[in-house]
Amino acid sequence: MDEEKTSPLHAQLHLLLDRRKQQSRLRSLKASPEGSIDFSSNDFLSLSSSPILKAIFLDELENIPRLGSTGSRLLDGNSSYAENLERDIAKFHNGPAGLLTNSGFDANVGIFSCLPQPGDIVVYDELIHASVHDGIKTSRAGASIPFAHNSVLHLKTVLEAVVSKSSASVPFNLFIAVESVYSMDGDLAPLMEIVQLIEALFPNKNAHLIVDEAHATGLYGEKGRGRVCELGLENKVFVRLHTFGKALACNGAIILCTPVTRQYLINYARPLIYTTFMSFPALAAIKAVYTFMAQDRTEQLAKDLTSLITLLYSNLGALRDKYSASNSTKNLLRIPSECPKSPIISLLTSDPRGLAQYCQRAGFVVRAIVAPTVPEGFERVRVCLHAANTSAQAEKFVQILQTWIEQESHKSQKLSEVVGARL
Repeated sequence: MDEEKTSPLHAQLHLLLDRRKQQSRLRSLKASPEGSIDFSSNDFLSLSSSPILKAIFLDELENIPRLGSTGSRLLDGNSSYAENLERDIAKFHNGPAGLLTNSGFDANVGIFSCLPQPGDIVVYDELIHASVHDGIKTSRAGASIPFAHNSVLHLKTVLEAVVSKSSASVPFNLFIAVESVYSMDGDLAPLMEIVQLIEALFPNKNAHLIVDEAHATGLYGEKGRGRVCELGLENKVFVRLHTFGKALACNGAIILCTPVTRQYLINYARPLIYTTFMSFPALAAIKAVYTFMAQDRTEQLAKDLTSLITLLYSNLGALRDKYSASNSTKNLLRIPSECPKSPIISLLTSDPRGLAQYCQRAGFVVRAIVAPTVPEGFERVRVCLHAANTSAQAEKFVQILQTWIEQESHKSQKLSEVVGARL
């Protein structure tokens, strides 16, 4: 503690943290209150509390050889248990081969740091996950170019510019990075159109699509295989990433790719090489949830979730229509104009922290998302629905939003009256 008071480094750290606090951007760790209603987590299918999945997991624990993996996969952390599991998962997703990793973040950093070679180009959706940016920063790619979020038209412009500037005598590879479902807005990438565009512009097959299915795994496609499988694009996508920490209630991820790509990543992906591999209980949990999915146990949960999304949006739409004539209210809360196609609903607001805290006091766990996580002007409260949420909870949540709007509008009106009186 004395060192904190005297150390120049600690003084600098305090200064930077104070600056964030003044900008209302200071992050901190908080535990959700007991008994609160979860409208925030990525536990989309509510599997983290499933007694059936828990029973499958406990049975699988009897089959593990030990607890810890004991090292990196390239040293002593590999096992036939892990290799059989990744083969089974790859087969489930109709992938040629699979490579398990400790997290989706590690997977993306590994993919984008080592696959692009000198002179190669990475084109990415402007809202791609931070892990992709971190991978690109340490890659040998000659250039990285963003395109407007989910805009096939702008992607076409970017790719045509790449083609026009390229030389036939200097071969290169192009990597296009997208998410099948985006984490902040919950919108879906136009995968079919992107694939068609790539095939039209790159007949030599030197363009490679990489799709992050983190927020789609378990929710889309037959038995939760993801959007790539749902659209029948397995053979059109170079690399797929499925993570287990969201709808599947586990942790870790798998990279689906060709066998030679898998072997290359084993040799060059530093996040895989220089870290201890997942423990056997973690692998057992992953195996359990894939057994659960293979038994068709998630499809009804996904359907229930879709019905709840429709119900919540219907109530939100009625709330939006009620205040549509008020400009001040529009700034307080902006509700999406179309029904979301995922359980992630973004409520844009000029006071994300105030709204989130109000909802939390009312018993609903939601989170404020502010810059730099999202661009300035797009601050929001991020709502995530779950299969175990109820219609009554959805309706009550909208009532809480309405009460907050009315209270904030009343405060704003009173302030205007006070200012007007002083003038």
